[in-house]
Amino acid sequence: MNTSENVGTKKSGKLGKILSWIVVILLIGVSGYVYYKYYFVFGEGVKSGYLNYAVKKGNLFKTYEGKLIQEGFGNSKKGPGISSNEFEFSVENDSIFRLLELNSGKYFDLHYKEYHGVLPWRGNTRYIVDQVIHMQ
Repeated sequence: MNTSENVGTKKSGKLGKILSWIVVILLIGVSGYVYYKYYFVFGEGVKSGYLNYAVKKGNLFKTYEGKLIQEGFGNSKKGPGISSNEFEFSVENDSIFRLLELNSGKYFDLHYKEYHGVLPWRGNTRYIVDQVIHMQ
């Protein structure tokens, strides 16, 4: 066997190992970023207010969207005075959406999860309501 062939095979074997490790590290990095951005729950909480609307909308992905009007004092964008706070959210669960849709205008306590990013099939907002705690 020729020694120059051996050296060439060893070099290409090392290069292949290095490239495969780089690909593995990149895949792990991209997977970690995607998980953190779109699936990691950044925050959870409860918002209370009057349900302004609950709609199903979207061009490609039909998602459930809603808005709560929260009472209280706030900074009005048009100058000093009283304004309401709005909480826009998305809903993944059909049964929760039906409950909201049938009770528009009522006072709700909604449990939500907050994500860093928005997925088009999950909704138009980073806030996903996953539970109705109380309704009046």
